[in-house]
Amino acid sequence: MLFFYFYQHTFRYNSEYWEDTNEYNLPGGLSGFDSQETKLPTYWNTSFSKICLGMKIGEQKNFVAIDKQATSLFSLIADGQYRATSLGRHTWKTLIGSQASLQPKCNMEGFNAGCADRVHYKSRIGIFGNNEDNCKTCESRIGFGTGWATSSNLDNACGNVHWPEHNIKAMGYILVQ
Repeated sequence: MLFFYFYQHTFRYNSEYWEDTNEYNLPGGLSGFDSQETKLPTYWNTSFSKICLGMKIGEQKNFVAIDKQATSLFSLIADGQYRATSLGRHTWKTLIGSQASLQPKCNMEGFNAGCADRVHYKSRIGIFGNNEDNCKTCESRIGFGTGWATSSNLDNACGNVHWPEHNIKAMGYILVQ
């Protein structure tokens, strides 16, 4: 069962779609692994024990699974509370492939992750990297529903950013089982 497909700015971090129970482009959920964005009612009404995250860059699709039990993805994301995952930086980087760039320290990962001193640098599902031994001034991330907490057209909703020179935009897929 799927929740989202997204590529444009529709599902950036600050999008109201993460915090509401409104669908978006229902026919897009029937089209397969293409570039049609969609948000289905399964986001708020489907329980699961595993999440499958996928990124498509060009024609290359990569997927990883997270063992996580919840009443819905909405219950994990909409309240904005941080919930840790333990995939590890190597697994997150496989979503991007050989072009992935993630600083070696911090490695804060999970739902609603972000950097302490950069309260605007957030991700609904993802991992953050830093060069310092803390998670205060992160400059790199891989994730879904990423961006600034305020609007910025200089960022992407899904993919890999290592500010300021590295920005890989991906089509994101979130499915559950």
